[in-house]
Amino acid sequence: MKTNFSVLFFLKKPKNYTKGAVYFIFLRITVDGVRAEMSTSRNCEPERWNAKAGKVIGTKEDVKTLNAYLENMKAEVYAAHSQLNVDGAVITADSVKCKFLGKAEKTHTIMQAIKIHNTNMAALVEKEDYAEGTL
Repeated sequence: MKTNFSVLFFLKKPKNYTKGAVYFIFLRITVDGVRAEMSTSRNCEPERWNAKAGKVIGTKEDVKTLNAYLENMKAEVYAAHSQLNVDGAVITADSVKCKFLGKAEKTHTIMQAIKIHNTNMAALVEKEDYAEGTL
């Protein structure tokens, strides 16, 4: 199944912002309109940021290094997406993020699974697909 997939870098203002402070660079993964965001652990002055390109403006060595880091990160996210595609897994923004970070995707405990099942069954009972005794 084809999914809409995009990767974007953007700046986020810190909560304790003071004039002249740097912004944090965040990575946003979007799959079919659902987002997952994470920090890149890097920062940038807003005047030096090109939002359209998702890169830092400049020619100095530190700028080139930061842009190379962001491009490498973007390539790794695309590789994680491709790997999920090859594995035949359901592709969501969270699954791509978890694959990129090397974490297992969120799993449910038995109690959470039972609650989800009961909620779904209650919805089906309301639609009269199942009898109330099924719950």
